[in-house]
Amino acid sequence: MITIGIDPHKSSLTAVAVHAKGMPGPPLRVVVDKTTPAVLLAWAAQWPERRWAVEGATGLGRGIAQQLVAAGEAVLDVPAKLAARAHLLGSSSARKTDVADATSVAAVALHNRRLNQARAEDETTVMRLLTERREDLVAEHTRWINRLHVLLRDLVPGGARVRLNVAQASALLAKVRPVTAADHQRKQLARNIVRDLRRHEASIKNLEKQLRDAVSASGSTLTEIQGIGFLTAAEILALTGDIRRFPNQEHYASYAGTAPIDVSSGDQETHRLSRRGNRQLNAAIHVAAITQARDPGPGRDHSRRKIAEHKTVKEARRSLKRRITNAIYRRILADQQRPQVHVA
Repeated sequence: MITIGIDPHKSSLTAVAVHAKGMPGPPLRVVVDKTTPAVLLAWAAQWPERRWAVEGATGLGRGIAQQLVAAGEAVLDVPAKLAARAHLLGSSSARKTDVADATSVAAVALHNRRLNQARAEDETTVMRLLTERREDLVAEHTRWINRLHVLLRDLVPGGARVRLNVAQASALLAKVRPVTAADHQRKQLARNIVRDLRRHEASIKNLEKQLRDAVSASGSTLTEIQGIGFLTAAEILALTGDIRRFPNQEHYASYAGTAPIDVSSGDQETHRLSRRGNRQLNAAIHVAAITQARDPGPGRDHSRRKIAEHKTVKEARRSLKRRITNAIYRRILADQQRPQVHVA
Protein backbone atom coordinates (compact mmCIF):
# COMPACT_ATOMS: atom_id res chain seq x y z
CA MET A 1 0.00 0.00 0.00
CA ILE A 2 1.36 3.39 -1.04
CA THR A 3 0.43 6.52 0.90
CA ILE A 4 0.60 9.73 -1.10
CA GLY A 5 1.04 12.83 1.03
CA ILE A 6 -0.08 16.16 -0.37
CA ASP A 7 1.08 19.57 0.83
CA PRO A 8 -1.45 21.99 -0.72
CA HIS A 9 -1.01 25.66 -1.45
CA LYS A 10 -3.24 28.21 -3.13
CA SER A 11 -1.59 28.00 -6.55
CA SER A 12 0.40 24.75 -6.35
CA LEU A 13 0.68 21.47 -4.48
CA THR A 14 3.41 18.91 -3.85
CA ALA A 15 2.79 15.17 -3.66
CA VAL A 16 5.14 12.50 -2.32
CA ALA A 17 4.52 8.74 -2.48
CA VAL A 18 5.70 6.97 0.68
CA HIS A 19 6.00 3.20 0.99
CA ALA A 20 4.80 1.29 4.02
CA LYS A 21 8.36 1.15 5.34
CA GLY A 22 8.52 4.94 5.26
CA MET A 23 10.70 5.25 2.17
CA PRO A 24 9.64 8.30 0.11
CA GLY A 25 9.68 8.22 -3.67
CA PRO A 26 10.27 11.04 -6.17
CA PRO A 27 8.03 14.05 -5.47
CA LEU A 28 5.61 15.65 -7.89
CA ARG A 29 4.87 19.37 -7.97
CA VAL A 30 1.90 20.60 -9.99
CA VAL A 31 0.18 23.90 -10.58
CA VAL A 32 -3.40 24.06 -9.29
CA ASP A 33 -5.78 24.35 -12.24
CA LYS A 34 -8.55 22.33 -13.85
CA THR A 35 -6.08 19.63 -14.99
CA THR A 36 -4.59 19.03 -11.53
CA PRO A 37 -6.71 15.95 -10.60
CA ALA A 38 -6.01 14.27 -13.94
CA VAL A 39 -2.27 14.91 -13.60
CA LEU A 40 -2.20 13.49 -10.07
CA LEU A 41 -4.21 10.40 -10.98
CA ALA A 42 -2.09 9.71 -14.06
CA TRP A 43 1.07 9.97 -11.92
CA ALA A 44 -0.40 7.75 -9.18
CA ALA A 45 -1.58 5.07 -11.63
CA GLN A 46 1.77 3.28 -11.15
CA TRP A 47 0.55 2.31 -7.65
CA PRO A 48 -2.77 0.44 -7.97
CA GLU A 49 -2.99 0.03 -4.19
CA ARG A 50 -2.84 3.56 -2.89
CA ARG A 51 -4.44 6.08 -0.60
CA TRP A 52 -4.06 9.82 -0.30
CA ALA A 53 -3.29 11.96 2.74
CA VAL A 54 -4.12 15.65 2.32
CA GLU A 55 -3.07 18.27 4.83
CA GLY A 56 -6.13 20.32 5.81
CA ALA A 57 -8.68 18.42 3.73
CA THR A 58 -11.39 20.60 5.25
CA GLY A 59 -9.44 23.82 4.75
CA LEU A 60 -6.84 24.77 2.16
CA GLY A 61 -6.75 21.22 0.83
CA ARG A 62 -10.54 20.96 0.48
CA GLY A 63 -10.51 21.44 -3.30
CA ILE A 64 -8.07 18.67 -4.22
CA ALA A 65 -9.45 16.36 -1.50
CA GLN A 66 -12.99 16.66 -2.86
CA GLN A 67 -11.80 16.14 -6.44
CA LEU A 68 -9.98 12.95 -5.45
CA VAL A 69 -12.99 11.70 -3.48
CA ALA A 70 -15.20 12.36 -6.53
CA ALA A 71 -12.79 10.21 -8.56
CA GLY A 72 -13.34 7.32 -6.14
CA GLU A 73 -10.04 7.66 -4.28
CA ALA A 74 -9.51 7.00 -0.56
CA VAL A 75 -8.47 10.28 1.07
CA LEU A 76 -7.42 10.93 4.67
CA ASP A 77 -7.57 14.33 6.35
CA VAL A 78 -4.31 15.19 8.12
CA PRO A 79 -4.52 18.17 10.51
CA ALA A 80 -1.78 20.74 9.99
CA LYS A 81 -0.71 20.48 13.65
CA LEU A 82 -0.02 16.75 13.32
CA ALA A 83 1.92 17.27 10.10
CA ALA A 84 4.04 20.00 11.70
CA ARG A 85 4.71 17.80 14.72
CA ALA A 86 5.74 14.87 12.51
CA HIS A 87 8.11 17.12 10.58
CA LEU A 88 9.67 18.40 13.81
CA LEU A 89 10.14 14.93 15.30
CA GLY A 90 11.01 13.05 12.14
CA SER A 91 13.59 15.36 10.64
CA SER A 92 17.04 16.26 11.82
CA SER A 93 16.76 19.53 9.93
CA ALA A 94 14.51 22.42 10.86
CA ARG A 95 14.38 23.52 7.22
CA LYS A 96 10.83 23.58 5.95
CA THR A 97 10.20 22.61 2.31
CA ASP A 98 7.13 21.48 0.39
CA VAL A 99 8.64 18.02 -0.17
CA ALA A 100 9.42 17.65 3.55
CA ASP A 101 5.91 18.79 4.44
CA ALA A 102 4.27 16.33 2.02
CA THR A 103 6.47 13.53 3.41
CA SER A 104 5.41 14.46 6.95
CA VAL A 105 1.75 14.38 5.92
CA ALA A 106 2.20 10.84 4.55
CA ALA A 107 4.09 9.81 7.71
CA VAL A 108 1.18 10.91 9.88
CA ALA A 109 -1.20 8.83 7.77
CA LEU A 110 1.08 5.82 8.09
CA HIS A 111 1.23 5.90 11.87
CA ASN A 112 -2.05 7.48 12.99
CA ARG A 113 -5.08 5.17 12.91
CA ARG A 114 -7.60 7.82 13.98
CA LEU A 115 -7.49 10.17 11.03
CA ASN A 116 -10.81 11.12 9.48
CA GLN A 117 -11.56 9.98 5.98
CA ALA A 118 -12.56 12.77 3.63
CA ARG A 119 -16.09 12.31 2.32
CA ALA A 120 -18.05 13.96 -0.45
CA GLU A 121 -19.66 17.22 0.58
CA ASP A 122 -23.34 16.88 1.46
CA GLU A 123 -26.21 19.00 2.78
CA THR A 124 -24.23 19.88 5.93
CA THR A 125 -21.78 21.77 3.72
CA VAL A 126 -24.69 23.69 2.22
CA MET A 127 -25.88 24.54 5.74
CA ARG A 128 -22.42 25.73 6.72
CA LEU A 129 -22.22 28.05 3.71
CA LEU A 130 -25.69 29.44 4.33
CA THR A 131 -25.06 29.82 8.09
CA GLU A 132 -21.78 31.68 7.55
CA ARG A 133 -23.41 34.00 5.03
CA ARG A 134 -26.29 34.72 7.42
CA GLU A 135 -23.88 35.46 10.27
CA ASP A 136 -22.00 37.91 8.04
CA LEU A 137 -25.22 39.69 7.06
CA VAL A 138 -26.45 39.87 10.65
CA ALA A 139 -23.13 41.37 11.78
CA GLU A 140 -23.25 43.89 8.95
CA HIS A 141 -26.89 44.66 9.75
CA THR A 142 -25.96 45.39 13.38
CA ARG A 143 -23.12 47.66 12.28
CA TRP A 144 -25.42 49.70 10.03
CA ILE A 145 -28.05 49.95 12.76
CA ASN A 146 -25.41 51.41 15.08
CA ARG A 147 -24.34 53.86 12.40
CA LEU A 148 -27.98 54.86 11.86
CA HIS A 149 -28.33 55.58 15.60
CA VAL A 150 -25.37 57.96 15.40
CA LEU A 151 -26.97 59.91 12.54
CA LEU A 152 -30.41 60.01 14.18
CA ARG A 153 -28.87 61.24 17.41
CA ASP A 154 -27.77 64.39 15.55
CA LEU A 155 -31.00 64.74 13.58
CA VAL A 156 -33.62 63.98 16.24
CA PRO A 157 -33.57 65.51 19.74
CA GLY A 158 -32.93 62.69 22.19
CA GLY A 159 -32.06 60.28 19.37
CA ALA A 160 -34.01 57.11 18.56
CA ARG A 161 -35.12 54.19 20.71
CA VAL A 162 -32.58 51.43 21.26
CA ARG A 163 -34.56 48.68 19.54
CA LEU A 164 -35.07 50.46 16.25
CA ASN A 165 -36.48 48.79 13.14
CA VAL A 166 -36.51 50.01 9.56
CA ALA A 167 -40.13 51.16 9.62
CA GLN A 168 -39.56 53.26 12.75
CA ALA A 169 -36.39 54.77 11.29
CA SER A 170 -38.24 55.73 8.09
CA ALA A 171 -41.02 57.37 10.11
CA LEU A 172 -38.49 59.41 12.10
CA LEU A 173 -36.64 60.54 8.99
CA ALA A 174 -39.90 61.64 7.37
CA LYS A 175 -40.40 64.13 10.20
CA VAL A 176 -36.86 65.54 10.06
CA ARG A 177 -36.58 69.02 8.57
CA PRO A 178 -32.87 69.70 8.16
CA VAL A 179 -31.65 73.28 8.24
CA THR A 180 -27.89 73.10 7.74
CA ALA A 181 -26.03 71.50 4.85
CA ALA A 182 -24.54 68.98 7.28
CA ASP A 183 -27.99 67.92 8.46
CA HIS A 184 -29.13 67.54 4.85
CA GLN A 185 -26.18 65.20 4.28
CA ARG A 186 -26.93 63.29 7.49
CA LYS A 187 -30.52 62.72 6.42
CA GLN A 188 -29.44 61.50 2.98
CA LEU A 189 -26.93 59.10 4.50
CA ALA A 190 -29.57 57.84 6.94
CA ARG A 191 -31.96 57.20 4.03
CA ASN A 192 -29.24 55.24 2.23
CA ILE A 193 -28.61 53.15 5.33
CA VAL A 194 -32.34 52.43 5.70
CA ARG A 195 -32.41 51.28 2.09
CA ASP A 196 -29.41 49.00 2.69
CA LEU A 197 -31.01 47.64 5.86
CA ARG A 198 -34.16 46.70 3.94
CA ARG A 199 -32.03 44.80 1.45
CA HIS A 200 -30.11 43.05 4.24
CA GLU A 201 -33.28 42.02 6.04
CA ALA A 202 -34.73 40.59 2.83
CA SER A 203 -31.50 38.63 2.25
CA ILE A 204 -31.49 37.34 5.85
CA LYS A 205 -35.10 36.17 5.55
CA ASN A 206 -34.29 34.41 2.29
CA LEU A 207 -31.30 32.68 3.87
CA GLU A 208 -33.41 31.60 6.84
CA LYS A 209 -35.95 30.07 4.46
CA GLN A 210 -33.16 28.19 2.69
CA LEU A 211 -31.80 26.97 6.03
CA ARG A 212 -35.24 25.78 7.11
CA ASP A 213 -35.62 23.90 3.83
CA ALA A 214 -32.11 22.41 4.17
CA VAL A 215 -32.79 21.14 7.70
CA SER A 216 -36.11 19.62 6.56
CA ALA A 217 -34.49 18.02 3.50
CA SER A 218 -31.75 16.47 5.66
CA GLY A 219 -34.37 14.60 7.72
CA SER A 220 -32.77 15.81 10.95
CA THR A 221 -34.71 15.38 14.17
CA LEU A 222 -32.61 17.88 16.15
CA THR A 223 -35.51 20.33 16.31
CA GLU A 224 -37.35 17.80 18.49
CA ILE A 225 -34.87 18.62 21.27
CA GLN A 226 -36.23 21.40 23.47
CA GLY A 227 -34.46 24.70 22.86
CA ILE A 228 -33.19 23.85 19.37
CA GLY A 229 -34.95 25.65 16.54
CA PHE A 230 -34.18 25.24 12.86
CA LEU A 231 -31.48 27.95 12.86
CA THR A 232 -29.66 26.37 15.81
CA ALA A 233 -30.12 22.92 14.28
CA ALA A 234 -28.62 24.12 10.98
CA GLU A 235 -25.61 25.59 12.80
CA ILE A 236 -25.06 22.42 14.84
CA LEU A 237 -25.31 20.20 11.76
CA ALA A 238 -23.01 22.49 9.77
CA LEU A 239 -20.35 22.53 12.50
CA THR A 240 -20.62 18.80 13.21
CA GLY A 241 -20.48 17.49 9.66
CA ASP A 242 -20.17 13.71 9.50
CA ILE A 243 -20.85 12.47 13.03
CA ARG A 244 -18.98 9.25 12.26
CA ARG A 245 -15.68 11.09 12.60
CA PHE A 246 -16.27 11.04 16.37
CA PRO A 247 -15.76 7.54 17.87
CA ASN A 248 -18.25 8.18 20.69
CA GLN A 249 -20.19 10.88 22.49
CA GLU A 250 -17.25 11.62 24.79
CA HIS A 251 -15.13 12.67 21.81
CA TYR A 252 -18.01 14.76 20.49
CA ALA A 253 -18.40 16.48 23.88
CA SER A 254 -14.68 17.28 23.83
CA TYR A 255 -15.04 18.75 20.33
CA ALA A 256 -18.00 20.84 21.51
CA GLY A 257 -16.15 22.03 24.61
CA THR A 258 -18.85 20.70 26.93
CA ALA A 259 -16.69 18.11 28.68
CA PRO A 260 -15.76 19.78 32.02
CA ILE A 261 -12.11 19.60 33.11
CA ASP A 262 -11.43 17.88 36.43
CA VAL A 263 -9.55 20.18 38.84
CA SER A 264 -10.31 18.25 42.02
CA SER A 265 -7.92 18.50 44.93
CA GLY A 266 -7.88 16.27 47.95
CA ASP A 267 -11.40 15.45 49.10
CA GLN A 268 -12.90 18.33 47.14
CA GLU A 269 -14.26 17.25 43.76
CA THR A 270 -14.35 20.20 41.37
CA HIS A 271 -14.68 20.69 37.64
CA ARG A 272 -14.15 23.84 35.63
CA LEU A 273 -15.37 25.01 32.25
CA SER A 274 -13.41 23.80 29.23
CA ARG A 275 -12.27 26.56 26.88
CA ARG A 276 -11.29 24.04 24.25
CA GLY A 277 -13.36 22.74 21.40
CA ASN A 278 -15.47 24.52 18.82
CA ARG A 279 -16.72 27.70 20.48
CA GLN A 280 -19.48 28.26 17.91
CA LEU A 281 -20.89 24.80 18.56
CA ASN A 282 -20.56 25.40 22.29
CA ALA A 283 -22.50 28.67 21.97
CA ALA A 284 -25.33 26.93 20.08
CA ILE A 285 -25.59 24.28 22.81
CA HIS A 286 -25.46 27.03 25.46
CA VAL A 287 -28.57 28.66 23.93
CA ALA A 288 -30.42 25.34 24.15
CA ALA A 289 -29.30 24.89 27.77
CA ILE A 290 -30.52 28.36 28.76
CA THR A 291 -33.90 27.63 27.18
CA GLN A 292 -34.24 24.23 28.83
CA ALA A 293 -33.25 25.56 32.26
CA ARG A 294 -35.86 28.32 31.94
CA ASP A 295 -38.86 26.45 30.55
CA PRO A 296 -40.71 23.49 32.10
CA GLY A 297 -39.34 20.11 31.06
CA PRO A 298 -36.64 17.52 31.79
CA GLY A 299 -33.91 20.14 31.37
CA ARG A 300 -35.26 22.39 34.11
CA ASP A 301 -35.83 19.36 36.34
CA HIS A 302 -32.21 18.31 35.80
CA SER A 303 -30.90 21.78 36.66
CA ARG A 304 -33.00 22.02 39.82
CA ARG A 305 -31.89 18.55 40.88
CA LYS A 306 -28.22 19.55 40.51
CA ILE A 307 -28.77 22.74 42.49
CA ALA A 308 -30.48 20.69 45.19
CA GLU A 309 -27.29 18.61 45.31
CA HIS A 310 -25.46 21.83 46.31
CA LYS A 311 -24.11 22.50 42.82
CA THR A 312 -23.77 26.10 41.71
CA VAL A 313 -25.92 27.50 38.91
CA LYS A 314 -22.92 27.40 36.56
CA GLU A 315 -22.14 23.80 37.49
CA ALA A 316 -25.77 22.84 36.91
CA ARG A 317 -25.70 24.55 33.51
CA ARG A 318 -22.48 22.77 32.53
CA SER A 319 -24.05 19.45 33.48
CA LEU A 320 -27.12 20.27 31.39
CA LYS A 321 -24.97 21.28 28.41
CA ARG A 322 -23.20 17.93 28.55
CA ARG A 323 -26.56 16.17 28.74
CA ILE A 324 -27.78 18.10 25.67
CA THR A 325 -24.53 17.35 23.82
CA ASN A 326 -25.04 13.63 24.36
CA ALA A 327 -28.62 13.92 23.10
CA ILE A 328 -27.43 15.81 20.01
CA TYR A 329 -24.81 13.15 19.29
CA ARG A 330 -27.35 10.33 19.54
CA ARG A 331 -29.87 12.18 17.38
CA ILE A 332 -27.42 12.99 14.58
CA LEU A 333 -25.97 9.47 14.65
CA ALA A 334 -29.43 7.91 14.39
CA ASP A 335 -30.45 10.33 11.64
CA GLN A 336 -27.33 9.62 9.57
CA GLN A 337 -27.69 5.86 10.01
CA ARG A 338 -31.34 5.94 8.98
CA PRO A 339 -31.86 4.93 5.32
CA GLN A 340 -32.74 7.94 3.18
CA VAL A 341 -36.06 7.72 1.37
CA HIS A 342 -35.99 9.32 -2.07
CA VAL A 343 -39.29 10.43 -3.45
CA ALA A 344 -39.57 10.16 -7.24
